[in-house]
Amino acid sequence: MPATRRGKPLYQRGDFRLYRRADRANLEIVWYDHERKRERSISASTSDDADARLEVDRRYNEANGHRYCPTCGRPFDGETAPLLTRVIADYLLGSEHKAGFKSTRSRLGHVVDYLTETDPGTTCPQVTPGWVDAFRIWLANRPVQVGKTGEVRKRSLSHIEGCVLQLAAAINSTPGQTAQFKPIQAKEVAVSPQYRADVATLAAMFRYCLAPEGSAKEKVQRMRERTSLLAYLRAAVATWARPEEILDLGPGQWTAAAQVLNLNPPGRRQTKKFRGIIPIPAQFAPFLDEIDGPYLPTWPRSSWEKMRVAIGLPIERGQAGTKLIRRSMATFVRKRIGEANWRQGEMMLGHVKASISDIYAIPDPANLGLALGATSAIIDEICALVPGAYTPQHRSFTAA
Repeated sequence: MPATRRGKPLYQRGDFRLYRRADRANLEIVWYDHERKRERSISASTSDDADARLEVDRRYNEANGHRYCPTCGRPFDGETAPLLTRVIADYLLGSEHKAGFKSTRSRLGHVVDYLTETDPGTTCPQVTPGWVDAFRIWLANRPVQVGKTGEVRKRSLSHIEGCVLQLAAAINSTPGQTAQFKPIQAKEVAVSPQYRADVATLAAMFRYCLAPEGSAKEKVQRMRERTSLLAYLRAAVATWARPEEILDLGPGQWTAAAQVLNLNPPGRRQTKKFRGIIPIPAQFAPFLDEIDGPYLPTWPRSSWEKMRVAIGLPIERGQAGTKLIRRSMATFVRKRIGEANWRQGEMMLGHVKASISDIYAIPDPANLGLALGATSAIIDEICALVPGAYTPQHRSFTAA
């Protein structure tokens, strides 16, 4: 039986070609071995296109002798300046186990895509301010698809500059190389969301999960589909936490005896986005008592978008994302506890590191107790509007 002819590769660099295999998740790299006089192949060890392209670049570079001194980083005699694709690949390898790696990979993936469309042979010295400006324009013309909704939005300036900042970090991490461009400061391109949800709107979010429309069978199905969204709402209101902090919430973070929650999981290093230890309202404590795995069954991105449309939240980019609850709770509590005590709110948000060494002292009014009391009162107001919002028997909806 004749061999099946391969189709067009997803990506090619010299003799190295990238293919997707119908029977396997990981992509395949194929090349012709001139020494053995035959075609060879190897798994790319990833199903992600951007990562697989980096692996193709890495093997191409190794095959063509792009080698550097491991001590000083200078190229060996006769070598050219380091390829940008190789620099990115090495940077990602060194960042794989660091916090925020997924964001790093996504941002640099845009750079790799740009190199693929323009010149894969670009070297670090060729990445000039003009080159970066062209990359900014190219990325700005690539709209963003919002999940599976089919909605398309314009890419934000802050996201584009985040990619530029990550590129500079990758170049500067390479011995002997320095980025020739300066990223624009975040405060110059970021647009702070102005919208805040009031308590009635927060209650509408809980009502969307607990009292959906439809027949009895449809209600049960919709409540089941919104289980993760309901869990997210409960945690977001009670903790003011960032979305990623709630996503990471799991065993070993809750100290029931002190009624405090460490938003930084065991074994995770702190980053510039500091994760503090905060007091927890009594209404939310029963849900933390039962954690024996990840708190969120799944990330409720799709459910949030559907809810946003259903209850009429703003559609403008960034105004009504999953961080809306964090911003709204901070606004409510700031008004209730006053400016003189707002440092407690800054500690809840992780913007200021608490100096309290005894976790049993954290819920004290002199420390974070005022913020805790205001949070608990807001939860009571939500429960008055939507009975069952924090009732344990409404924890999940798995019954038919």
